[in-house]
Amino acid sequence: MSQKNELGKGLRALLSNINTDQSQKSVAPASTAINTINIIPIDQIVVNKQQPRHVFEEELITELAESIKTYGLIQPLTVRKINLNEYQIISGERRFRASQLAGLKELPVYIRTANDNEMLELALVENIQREDLNPIEIGISYQRLSDECGYTQEQLSERIGKKRSTISNYVRLLKLPLDIQAALKNKTLSMGHARVIAGVDDLIVQMQLFKDIQAKDLSVRETERAIQSFAKASARRPLKSPPTNSNAQIKTLEDRLSAKFGYKVQIKRNATGEGQIIIKFKDDRQLNDLLDRMDE
Repeated sequence: MSQKNELGKGLRALLSNINTDQSQKSVAPASTAINTINIIPIDQIVVNKQQPRHVFEEELITELAESIKTYGLIQPLTVRKINLNEYQIISGERRFRASQLAGLKELPVYIRTANDNEMLELALVENIQREDLNPIEIGISYQRLSDECGYTQEQLSERIGKKRSTISNYVRLLKLPLDIQAALKNKTLSMGHARVIAGVDDLIVQMQLFKDIQAKDLSVRETERAIQSFAKASARRPLKSPPTNSNAQIKTLEDRLSAKFGYKVQIKRNATGEGQIIIKFKDDRQLNDLLDRMDE
């Protein structure tokens, strides 16, 4: 594959003056040409381990690779230099993966200066603007901007041009049970349904709604009516002794948490829904191990 095909007509035209003027004046090598477009070997580019996007659909990567084989890589990656002859992707990992699949040996990149915090913010904001992120990835990006870059939801709203309520709705999704989050990721549950479920505080009711949506193909409006029915039934129900852990849904949640942390987990709730999660460990070593798992 020729260099012309690899880079794409648009970028080759953009860079033509640099190539033709090399005999007349020296051109700064890619390693020092900050804030300019450069051509660097693809094996000098590494991915960002803090990349907020975790799901890359292989079919879309393959389609993009075929396009790159035909037209070249038209839009350059944005990177920063981290070592001699090593550049880390700030934005464009999907294009990078497709270029690898297409067999490109070098890529056009825009090299900019960014410290770790600025790089994280750039990567998060760039990813939020994408249309192919799933709602959980968007929620995680908003949460990370808040936790790691110190922005309030109001500040985020101003910075990225989204309504505060929109940001709040996405962040609330992260509190949903993992089964519901997984359904959002694989598109078997809509954002509309998830927002309705997230508006319910009771974890058991959330799981029951999710099961009803899947089994009965409930619309968003029907799901809202189902919540009203749950609320009315709860208001009519007299106070009883706290539910036992024999409850099938509680047991399922206990088993999931036990599998996640590797230690026995108990969930205790009273009739009003208030409760506690108990994780049992034997000694300091197990406690430290548990804390490490929570940080993963």
